[in-house]
Amino acid sequence: MRTARIERKTSETAILVEVNLDGTGAYDVSTGIGFLDHMVEQFSRHSLIDITLKVDGDLHVDQHHTTEDSAIALGQAISEALGDKAGIGRYGSAYSPMDETLARVALDISGRPYFVWNAGFTQERLGEMDTELFEHWFASMAQAVGITLHIELLYGSNNHHICEGIYKGFARAMRQAVEIDPRKGGAVPSTKGQLGG
Repeated sequence: MRTARIERKTSETAILVEVNLDGTGAYDVSTGIGFLDHMVEQFSRHSLIDITLKVDGDLHVDQHHTTEDSAIALGQAISEALGDKAGIGRYGSAYSPMDETLARVALDISGRPYFVWNAGFTQERLGEMDTELFEHWFASMAQAVGITLHIELLYGSNNHHICEGIYKGFARAMRQAVEIDPRKGGAVPSTKGQLGG
């Protein structure tokens, strides 16, 4: 089983993360931000990555540190669980429809972080969460895991649908990318013999 446990403590947040890349999509998430919990739960369920994420953050200041650090810690756990990445699919992509909204996510677990965001929101908050923080969450995730990540909103008007469509698309793309491909025989999916650099 490809699992990892990360404990990350700073003056701004204290975080515990556990992941199982070969799970069933079971989750136990508590960040202190209800809408962020909902999105990480969607990511777990649709990627089939089991996730435990517990965050005690400085929400009396604002949501920035909790959002950023949760993505960093979760990304570090996924990276650790991937190990040398032998046998993984490496690439993943998904079109994610949700009612009137259609999002597209494409990624490469390349070891070279790069992030492109071509999406946006027409309201400042979803629930109690600042919508500007979603772009930052994905940027932090891409950096921590070491993935090239492209996220695009093709169209949509409902902000909840836009955000959920993006997270579900990310989940489906990650599911493809982290799964072991039996045809690869455990080889690292790169002609260089390693990923990154």
